[in-house]
This record gives sequence, C-alpha cells and structure tokens, in this order.
Amino acid sequence: MKLALITTAAVALLAAAPAHAEVKQTWAAGFRLENRATIAAAPDKVWAALGQIGKWWNGEHSYSGDSANMTVVLTPGGCFCEALPKGGGVKHGEVVMVMPGQTLRLEAPLGPLQGEGVGAALTFTLKATADGGTEVVETFNIGGARPEIVGYAAGIDAVVGEQLQRLKAFVETGRPQQGQTP
Repeated sequence: MKLALITTAAVALLAAAPAHAEVKQTWAAGFRLENRATIAAAPDKVWAALGQIGKWWNGEHSYSGDSANMTVVLTPGGCFCEALPKGGGVKHGEVVMVMPGQTLRLEAPLGPLQGEGVGAALTFTLKATADGGTEVVETFNIGGARPEIVGYAAGIDAVVGEQLQRLKAFVETGRPQQGQTP
C-alpha cells in the first residue's frame, strides 16, 4: 500500500469521523489521537466483539481488501494479523495488554506507518455506563514519526475513528454499517 493512497482515503474519511474524535496532541515526531463511542451493550459483549475484528474492520483499510482475512488473538503476544493470497500475510500489530472487559492494547503501526518504523500503541478502554452500556475510548499514540507523517494525524484519526464506529454498529446491530450483512 502506498502512503499517498492511504492518505487520500484517510482525508476523504474526515467527514465520516465520529462525533467524539480528536487529535489530542501533536509534536515534532508524533501525535496522540482519541475517539469515543458509547455502545448499547455490556462491556463483556463489546470485549467479545473486539476479538471478532474481521467482522467489523473496514476491508478498505487492509492489504487484501477483505476484513474477513483479519484476526486478533486476545492474549498477550497475540497477533492482529491478516492472511494474504499464496501464503502471505501481514502482522498489523501485537497484543501487549489484555484486561478482559476493560482494556485491550496493541503495538500496532497500522498501514503505511508500519514501513515508517514508528512506535504505535492502539488502546481500547471499556467502561460500563449507568444504563448498562459501554463507553469505549480508543487512543492511538504514535512516536518516532517524520514531520510529514505527523501532518497526516487528522486523516489517520479519521481512519481509526471509523473502525470504532464500525465496532459500535457491529455490536449494536450485527453489521459494521447500516445496510451491510455481517
């Protein structure tokens, strides 16, 4: 995947970013992104859905073009991986923290960031709400980036924020987007 293609797609997604999306901070060599969603389901159900990433991640943000090829193993050292044709594959990230029903953290330099050699932490923090739902805070912290990569922070935020909205839709409706089948 070329950086230009991902960046163009990311910028196009800015209009689809979730209401609670934010580039929290940028600095010369990195940035911190935060997205929030309240999901109408208990934390255990949301947690289980995190482990079904191939059912809600947008396949347009994969190397194979099909999110069904993506898996994540919810255990420390578990792989967030994607199968490719002819025995190939991509390790998008590695699970580094598992607190079932509470926190999932991956070292995950997603997409073009992988080739940049950056450090990247993608964290999903779940908290039960008073009405039986779950507030999910998704943070994506990037360090060691070139200045031109830091300039793409808003577009990257749109891409990771879209995934959180797709997770929400999948948990609540069984489909990652309205009108789609699981």
